[in-house]
Amino acid sequence: MLKFCSLYSGSTGNSLYIENENTKILVDAGVSAKKIINALTSLSVNIEDIDAIIVTHEHSDHIKGLSTISNKFNIPVFANKKTWDTMLKERDKISTENQFHFNNNENFEIKDLKIHPFDIPHDAANPCGFNIYSENSKLSIATDLGHMTNNIINNLEGSSFIMLESNYEPEVLKCCSYPYYLKNRIAGPNGHLSNNLAGQTIAHLMKSGLKEVILGHLSKESNFPELAYTSVLSELQKNNYSNDQIKIAVASRTEPGNFVEVC
Repeated sequence: MLKFCSLYSGSTGNSLYIENENTKILVDAGVSAKKIINALTSLSVNIEDIDAIIVTHEHSDHIKGLSTISNKFNIPVFANKKTWDTMLKERDKISTENQFHFNNNENFEIKDLKIHPFDIPHDAANPCGFNIYSENSKLSIATDLGHMTNNIINNLEGSSFIMLESNYEPEVLKCCSYPYYLKNRIAGPNGHLSNNLAGQTIAHLMKSGLKEVILGHLSKESNFPELAYTSVLSELQKNNYSNDQIKIAVASRTEPGNFVEVC
């Protein structure tokens, strides 16, 4: 069985925690080391027990605390080559013994967790989402993606739980305080996923056994939790699903959420 917890999720910083009986990992470390340690402590998890950190991409809200945590607690870091080559400042601060490489679309293992990184469309060097397997359990993480692709759908199918981006509400984005270029970036094909596209994706994935979702990486200016939830639910209703057929939660940007058990 896998257990998942979102520690922090949003443009101000991202870090996720996953464990099974033998292995504990972080996905990204985009807030300060102190915040991550405090979040893990609140879950009764010791930072010294973390086996690895896997990195989705090099943007600062995903790697801010990476080198500090890796060096202070001797934690291996896994990223693909283009990501390592782009986050040079972090790479130079991390001991070479703790620098590990993976290739997108090829499986790798951390102890008894099998991990499959898959391509996502985002304005980074070589960004990826992750499928994570433990025995018969599978969870998926897909955030920071500008649009949905067949490859992403194929990777998400068969997951009973996903952490899925639901970044912005299109009409709110149009009226928010962001400058024009940033609005275009967010809504562009390599930006972020809207609430309605998240809902459409969830409706499709329910056909392949999806039971629980956490909506993540919400924009601070062009979305809010209640709106993300109701917009996603509206898309499900359009596809003849109701909220009692799936568990939907929204990740907090400032504090850890509840554990999700993935069987």
